[in-house]
Amino acid sequence: MGIFTRVRDIISSNLNSMLDKAEDPEKMVRLMIREMEDTLVEIKASCAQAMATRKRVHQKLGEFSERANGWGDKAQLAVSRGREDLAREALVEKRRFNERCDALTEETAQLDGLVEHYQKDIVQLEEKLAGARDKQRVLVQRHRHAQGKKRAQQNIRKMDTSDAMLRFEKFEGRIDRMEADADLVNYGKRPPLEDAFAALETDDEIEEELAALKEAANRGGE
Repeated sequence: MGIFTRVRDIISSNLNSMLDKAEDPEKMVRLMIREMEDTLVEIKASCAQAMATRKRVHQKLGEFSERANGWGDKAQLAVSRGREDLAREALVEKRRFNERCDALTEETAQLDGLVEHYQKDIVQLEEKLAGARDKQRVLVQRHRHAQGKKRAQQNIRKMDTSDAMLRFEKFEGRIDRMEADADLVNYGKRPPLEDAFAALETDDEIEEELAALKEAANRGGE
């Protein structure tokens, strides 16, 4: 597969759709990033080579153009000296160098287009690579979150099915027994002083009420 075809396939690919269909999205995005990085290195190298070739062609074009102009000057000199034979040969050389200049000019235009193509592809590929790296960070975060959630659920299930809950229940039962024992410590002992006086006041009220009932009963008997 050619470099341009591979770049076109990468740039036109729908990253989200491909990852949605993948069994292992993290692994797939890693492979895609590696392929993009390798392709980017290759296309940058190709672009640098094309730019270097264009520079050499430009230099050669300048050289041939200068030599064509030189043969034109020689032709004029030969004509001025009455040497048409030399002028004719000089014009032949001038035409030969001009033809080579035309070929180099066409090659330069092709190289300009090639370099521009490479540079556009580099920009698009770098944008695609940045998007893939962003997607990779999101996937890694989601994966870590999912792993943490899974571990938490597993721990919850372990707590539900292990002896931990039984130990908690036993501990709670021990506390209940300790509280009950504390309540029984003062059971059956003499009531505090304030409670004793309150009982006396209650007894006086009952006696007064009982006396009133008796008095009422005596009056009714008379």
